[in-house]
Amino acid sequence: MLLGWVFYRGIGLGRTNMCFVNKLSIAATAALIAVGSSFAASAQTTKLRIQTHFSPETLSGKMAAEFIEDITAMSNGEIEVEMFYASAVVKSAETFDAAATGILDCDMTGGAYQTGKNPAFQFAGDLMGGYQNPYQQMAWLLHGDGYNKLNELYNAHNMEFIGWWIPGPESLSSTKPIRNVDDFKDWKFRSPPGLSTKVFGNLGASPIVMDFNEIFTALETGIIDGADAANLTNNVGLGLYDIAKHTNYPGFHSMPADHLACRMDVWEAMPAHHKAILRVGMEALALRNATVNEVQNAQTAKDLRAKGVNLYEWSPEELAKYRAAVKAGWTEFATTPEAKALLKSHIDFLVELGAMK
Repeated sequence: MLLGWVFYRGIGLGRTNMCFVNKLSIAATAALIAVGSSFAASAQTTKLRIQTHFSPETLSGKMAAEFIEDITAMSNGEIEVEMFYASAVVKSAETFDAAATGILDCDMTGGAYQTGKNPAFQFAGDLMGGYQNPYQQMAWLLHGDGYNKLNELYNAHNMEFIGWWIPGPESLSSTKPIRNVDDFKDWKFRSPPGLSTKVFGNLGASPIVMDFNEIFTALETGIIDGADAANLTNNVGLGLYDIAKHTNYPGFHSMPADHLACRMDVWEAMPAHHKAILRVGMEALALRNATVNEVQNAQTAKDLRAKGVNLYEWSPEELAKYRAAVKAGWTEFATTPEAKALLKSHIDFLVELGAMK
C-alpha cells in the first residue's frame, strides 16, 4: 500500500493505475517472501560426531577446537560438531572403525593406526622420515594427486579422506639417553602400530604398541623406558617430560599426519558447500598447525633445557644409519598392491622435489 500511495501522490495516477501499482507491490513483496523461504528451505544442517586422540589440554587438542570454531562460523552454524577428545568413546586405533560403522561419523586420529587392515595405511600417515617437513608432505597431497590416491584406499573401507594436519617431526621421550642408534638397543618404548615397530625393532629396540593415553602411566610405572608419541610441545602437554628427562631435537624419526576422514554416506549426504568448508578448513588447520608447532617447539626446547631435560641433536652419520633402516623397512612393509602404489607415489614425488635420490 505504501508503494502505491507514493506513486499516486507523486505523479497523479488514477485509481485504476493505482490499483495496478498496488498489485505490483504486493506481488513483489510476495516474491521476496518466497525467495527468503527458498533460502531457508535450502539451508541444510550437517551434524558430525568426531573423535580425536588428543586431549583438549595439548596444543593439537586446542587446534582441533579452533578447527571446529572455523567450520561452524564458515557454515553459519549449518555444520554442527560434537567433539570427543582423548579417545573418549573408543580407543584411538578403533576410531576409524567406529566412524565407518556408525558409532561416530568421523575419525580425527591418523591413518597409520589402520595398518592392520592394509599396510598401505602406513603410507597414508607416516613415512617415518621420508619427508623432511610438513610442507613437502602437504605438497604431495595438494599437488601430487594425493587426495585421489588416498581415497582409492579409504573408499574401499567406507571412509572418505578429507584432509591432513601435520605438526612436524616428532621427538622421542626417554628415561635413558637416546644419543645415537646404539642407544636403541634393548630400549623398551611405546610405539604406534605399523612401520615404527619394524624400523625400531631392526635397530635393537623393543617396541610395545599401546594406546596414546596409556603412555604416561606406562612411563611412570616403568613398563616402558620411553615413547614415540608426539612432538616436543605435545609431549609436554602429555606430561611425559615430568618423568622422561631425555629427548631428541630437532626430531627426525617420524612425522605423522593426523587425518579427518568421514563415513562415505555422511560425506555424500553433505551439500557441496559443506564439503568445501571441511576441505578448506582442514587446509587452513594444516597451515596453522605446521607454523605454530615450529614456533612452539623452538620455545619448548628452551624451556626444557632450562628445566634440566637433555635434548640430543643427532649427527649426520647417525641420521644416515636411521634412514637406511627406514628405507629397508619401507620395502619390507609394503606387501600389498595398494601399499606399493602409495609408496611409489611418495618416492616419485620426493625424487621430483630433489629430496631423495
